[in-house]
Amino acid sequence: MLLAGLLLPQLAAAHVLDVDVSKLSRTDIISTYLKLGYTHILPLGLDHILFVLSIFFLEPRLKPVLWQATAFTVAHSITLGLAMYGLISPPASIVEPIIALSILFVAIENILADKLNPWRVAIVFGFGLIHGMGFASVLTGLGLPRTMFVESLISFNVGVELGQVTVILLAWLLVGRWFADKPWYKQRVVVPVSVLIGLVAAYWTVERVFFA
Repeated sequence: MLLAGLLLPQLAAAHVLDVDVSKLSRTDIISTYLKLGYTHILPLGLDHILFVLSIFFLEPRLKPVLWQATAFTVAHSITLGLAMYGLISPPASIVEPIIALSILFVAIENILADKLNPWRVAIVFGFGLIHGMGFASVLTGLGLPRTMFVESLISFNVGVELGQVTVILLAWLLVGRWFADKPWYKQRVVVPVSVLIGLVAAYWTVERVFFA
């Protein structure tokens, strides 16, 4: 049952905006899109959750993880904004496989690397640009109110960021705080978790390239 859940990233497309936004107050619109951004990560964004966990496990101290998360946020904010303004229009048939490959890449790096490399932030930034295009596909389907376009876009992005921070904090409380300094942390935690994440990402890559 757990494996079936891991292999169904289509759950991330389950967003439904079942209210008439035009009838909502300014505060309600902001809270609605904030919630949509958060739920796009938790619980619906399994592929984004696995990417965030992948950048967490190699070096689970909060400071380096938050640096990477910040780079990821800045990057996906750029492409999300560009896509919603119609300046770029990347096809999902390209974006979704690359998102899966980004998870696979970081998982493999976690297995091979002995420590966090300085250039990891740049790599995370680059992959963040791709993930932002994935976020845009959700907002495109939901639409944004014309009278509060910018506010709704920012609210969605803040919701996404809060979801990512929640994932990081939960992972730190459950794993990083207790086991990060153990001599066996790499072999008993990083490697098996990264292998599992990598296998799921490889499955998604094949599925999205050949069967989507």
